[in-house]
Amino acid sequence: MAQAYMTETGNGGGSEPEPSGSGLRRRIAEWRRDRGIWRRGIVTAALAALVSLVMIFHAELPNDVGNLGSLTETFLPWLGLAVPLLLVAAVIRKSATALLSIALTAAVWVNLFGGLVTDKSGTGGDLTIATHNVDAANPDPRGTAESVAAAGADVLALTELKAGAVPAYEKALEPTYKYHAVEGTVGVWSKYPLTSSRPVDIKMGWTRAMRVTVKTPAGDVAAFVAHLPSVRVKLNAGFTANQRDNSADALGAALAAEPLKRVVLLGDLNGTVNDRSLSEITSQLRSTQGAAGDGFGFTWPARFPMARIDQILVRGVTPKASWTLPRTDSDHLPIAARVALTP
Repeated sequence: MAQAYMTETGNGGGSEPEPSGSGLRRRIAEWRRDRGIWRRGIVTAALAALVSLVMIFHAELPNDVGNLGSLTETFLPWLGLAVPLLLVAAVIRKSATALLSIALTAAVWVNLFGGLVTDKSGTGGDLTIATHNVDAANPDPRGTAESVAAAGADVLALTELKAGAVPAYEKALEPTYKYHAVEGTVGVWSKYPLTSSRPVDIKMGWTRAMRVTVKTPAGDVAAFVAHLPSVRVKLNAGFTANQRDNSADALGAALAAEPLKRVVLLGDLNGTVNDRSLSEITSQLRSTQGAAGDGFGFTWPARFPMARIDQILVRGVTPKASWTLPRTDSDHLPIAARVALTP
């Protein structure tokens, strides 16, 4: 007797549902059979390779025309945004060549900046320091001072102090800081005695840098505060930073001549530690953010920080933690660090 056999389906008809993962395997198989997978997306691959080369050899970019090298180094971490954008293009084009090139670009970025993404802060430290460009046009000096003082820093440096606003900062900070010194448009407030305050000539024609000795329980610390000249990005001139660069060299010379072993530099340097034009400074000191920071620590502009141009750099002390502080009415974010003065 003949027998009829029927295959049951889940809904009484149609075909079996495709096993999980088979769709992906099918697409991979299609890509393997696609002979054009290595020929397509050459432009995308070339762009990824170009981004990699810029990140690797940024120090070789010339500064002769519009300070192109310094401009690139200021925003260097942001080149990582090219990875997801190019990745989308590579997937749309179904290009293995582009995907491979983008993977290498991602690896270069992680090698350069991956360590900044993580939180490297630790415990310990016997001195907390902070700095803030308060903005000469700040509408609320008292509120700004009280906000920064709430961070609990032992030493606080302020830059871009407007002469008429200095009394407001002094009055607001007096309950927290017994000692202070102001030179030109920069100042230091401290819980510990201050001595030997003097201006530092950074070739600007007026005082925007100073040096003072902080008498801490663990010993003397030379505190430098500086506000280097601003830079501008102009279509007809590029990255105009010559005055800043000259001031950076002068500040570097002052730091090199400092006899005290423990040195801290606080302020607005109008440049990142990647910028070669600040090498006279950064070659002598280390960044607390780079050594013990939480994330990139961008400080400017305050509404959408894109670069860390406000710095705490140290020599002869050990960074333990570094972080940004809450926004004030300034166009910069304040920053703080905790350091160990004793081994």
